[in-house]
Amino acid sequence: MSTEASPLNIVHKPDIGRFEAIVEGLRCEADYRLDGRVVRMTHTGVPTQLEGRGIAAALVKTALQWARVQGYKVDPICSYVHIYIRRHPEWQDLVA
Repeated sequence: MSTEASPLNIVHKPDIGRFEAIVEGLRCEADYRLDGRVVRMTHTGVPTQLEGRGIAAALVKTALQWARVQGYKVDPICSYVHIYIRRHPEWQDLVA
């Protein structure tokens, strides 16, 4: 099952600081902690069997879009988020 053929249903759960998608019954997540006006992206997780499908990238992009709309800055504590922002310069202005 390709994520291109079946778009991800990414859900924002602000009460627990998470963007998540359930893919093939497995939870994929991008966790954050809101610290004033800074979104500290702490963890991105995709089960091994789902890796390589762009799921983590989609979760991070959704989180960054949300941060931008809210007027927040982002602290990419998670190494995946740090690399994603480095590879996608259109998000670098968000870095705290």
